[in-house]
Amino acid sequence: MENAIHKLSDLFRQLGLADDAESIDAFIAAHRPLPAGTPLADAPFWNPAQAQFLREELGDDADWAELVDELAARLSR
Repeated sequence: MENAIHKLSDLFRQLGLADDAESIDAFIAAHRPLPAGTPLADAPFWNPAQAQFLREELGDDADWAELVDELAARLSR
C-alpha cells in the first residue's frame, strides 16, 4: 500500500478552510501564538468537526499527522 502525499494546502482543504498560500499564512498569523501546552485540536478557533478530525489523525498517526504537527509548530511560533 502506498502512503498518500499531502501538502499543508491539502490539510486546509480537508478542514474546509481556504487553501491558497496567502490564506494559510493569514490564518496562521491570525491564530498564533497557540498558548503553550495547548494541543492543536483544543484551540478555540476550530469547530467541533475540525477538532475531532485533528484529534483522530494524531491519535491514529494517520496520513495527516505529520501535517497536523507542522501546523501546530507554525502556530506555536
